[in-house]
Amino acid sequence: MNPFDPKAIILAKHAQHVVLIHFPIALFLVGVGLDLLSRGRRETPLAQAAYVNLGLAAISSVPAAVTGLVAWQLVLEGKSPKGILLWHLLAALLVVLLLTASWSIHWRARRQQAQLPNYRVAVELSGVLAVVLAAHLGGFLSGVNM
Repeated sequence: MNPFDPKAIILAKHAQHVVLIHFPIALFLVGVGLDLLSRGRRETPLAQAAYVNLGLAAISSVPAAVTGLVAWQLVLEGKSPKGILLWHLLAALLVVLLLTASWSIHWRARRQQAQLPNYRVAVELSGVLAVVLAAHLGGFLSGVNM
């Protein structure tokens, strides 16, 4: 197989998921870091950058999740997920929910011109832990951690 063949790049069974997943992960982790550095003050440049990063992470998590579901369908031909794949899917679902919740908390505070709530830190750090778990399990699925 030629690694530069367009068919090999586009139609590989899970290549798109493996490539796309890094964008929401990086954007989310940077967004959480910026939010922690802003110390909950909504009007700082760090808070604005955190808001943008979290929003882009939420948007880019959709194609990453869709390509993950497509990879599951292609590799297992629609069979029920078991073992590590099931745990990876559940962790990834939790990541998408916590990532979207993190952005939503910032969006609501901006919309209502209110102070960012303190519980956002717990939501964001839970999201970071979920990312670590999903990435660890995904590494086993791709063969990187073997």
